Amino acid sequence: MEGRTRMLLQSLLEHSPLEPNLTFLTLLCFIIVIFVLGLTRTRRNQLNLPPSPPKFPLIGNLHQLGALPHRSLTALSHKYGPLMFLRLGQTPTLVVSSAHFAREIVKSHDVVFSDRPQITAAKILLYGCTDVGFLPYGEEWRVKRKICVLELLSLKRVQSFQYIREEEVADLINKIREACAEKKNGTSVNISPLIIATSNNIVCRCIHGQKFDTADGKYNSRDLARKVSVQLVDFSFGNFFPSLRWMDVVTGLIPKLNATFREIDAFLDEVLVQHKSARRNEDEDHKSEKKDFIDILHQLQQDDRLDFEFTQADLKTMIMDMFIAGSDTTSTALEWAFAELMKNPKIMKKTQEEARRVVGNKSKVEEDDVRQMKYLECVVKETLRLHPPLTLSLPREIRSGVSLGGYYIPPKTTVLVNLWGIQRDPEFWERPEEFIPERFENSRVDFKGQDFEFIPFGMGRRGCPGISFGLASLEYVLANLLYWFDWKLPAQGIDMSESYGGSVNKKEPIYVQPVPYSVGSKF
Repeated sequence: MEGRTRMLLQSLLEHSPLEPNLTFLTLLCFIIVIFVLGLTRTRRNQLNLPPSPPKFPLIGNLHQLGALPHRSLTALSHKYGPLMFLRLGQTPTLVVSSAHFAREIVKSHDVVFSDRPQITAAKILLYGCTDVGFLPYGEEWRVKRKICVLELLSLKRVQSFQYIREEEVADLINKIREACAEKKNGTSVNISPLIIATSNNIVCRCIHGQKFDTADGKYNSRDLARKVSVQLVDFSFGNFFPSLRWMDVVTGLIPKLNATFREIDAFLDEVLVQHKSARRNEDEDHKSEKKDFIDILHQLQQDDRLDFEFTQADLKTMIMDMFIAGSDTTSTALEWAFAELMKNPKIMKKTQEEARRVVGNKSKVEEDDVRQMKYLECVVKETLRLHPPLTLSLPREIRSGVSLGGYYIPPKTTVLVNLWGIQRDPEFWERPEEFIPERFENSRVDFKGQDFEFIPFGMGRRGCPGISFGLASLEYVLANLLYWFDWKLPAQGIDMSESYGGSVNKKEPIYVQPVPYSVGSKF
């Protein structure tokens, strides 16, 4: 290397047509570049970083993410290993695609891995990253997460919302029956918007007591939550090239995010105003019996029991977290579960037989019935294994340098845990690409964060606190769809392609032919 460099320098000195001063500057720049490249290579070797795929200048490994990053990163991990060190622009990034390393992170380094990078979209859309999802690790985050776990999403609170799930699912079943009556000659019904609306209405009523689509059609909570989810993963120069963050203004990203934030803020203001108006019209007994999330948060504000000032912006961010995490992820999981059942008629039949055996001739499916449907539970688990709504964990950030798997991970490194890749690892899962609910029968493997080969809700301190809330809706809606209808697949079959935008949705809606199921002469 030194010999080649010396020869090149000598050639430049002898043959350069430039003026002497310009020639000297050119040589100086050349020497600096060679020095920096050599220093970078030496430093990398000294640090003992994890393996890395080849990089392009400037953009690093950005081009290798692809349209479906979870699939691209899984393919790269098969070649370069379960720990990969990428350069996404100027951002050092660690990709974890192994249950073993996920376990090591939680058991040995969870605090070190518990920060969040302050990404451009979250800073604008989520009130300066003051929500539970993106708030930096610390005392304020601990208090807000505790509110979520103990006050909003506890098992007791989830059970108190049973009447909402029952009412919304009854409405869903009636709409499907009406569609059956209207459609003739076996015409298919698009079930996707019905599932999405039901999931969204359940979340809305739990948050503020009513379905929320404004009468003028200006605000739709599900559409707004989906827009936020997509924009959180939109490409930002500021996220990958901090020195070029001004480009986000030029490309129009910042104006777009600011416009969405104004929508969010106006939407939440209207939610709070209508909630206050609705509560004024109700007697106190009714209010105390059926508290929603806003009631609970208002009470915490009034009681002044928190260790920090709980502002109106804090209230809004927690409400927005519930909208984003509650509606989009649950409806996504519901669509995938239903699609897999339609694609696997033997599994569909087995699940339906269980539901109808457990419920019997009752006039409605009760949540106590659902808890007895053990095969349905396996179907839900297998859906979450194959199709975790978040295929990549929300990004984490290393608080300080740490050793992981014999490699050094520098501070301020962004960390992505490839949940999708881990849950399809053939080391832990036989025939991992197939939908086989039976794998969970008589199995102790669960998704509560201790079995690291199965972590659809994340892991450690930053794991999702809303497991019980999401599962209650997912299982209850699915049990009713299977109990009240037989389902036929149209001739064109079912498209299982994916669409990436925060959560990984089905790209195409589900068209099916529902046939009402009759129990005795009542139906």
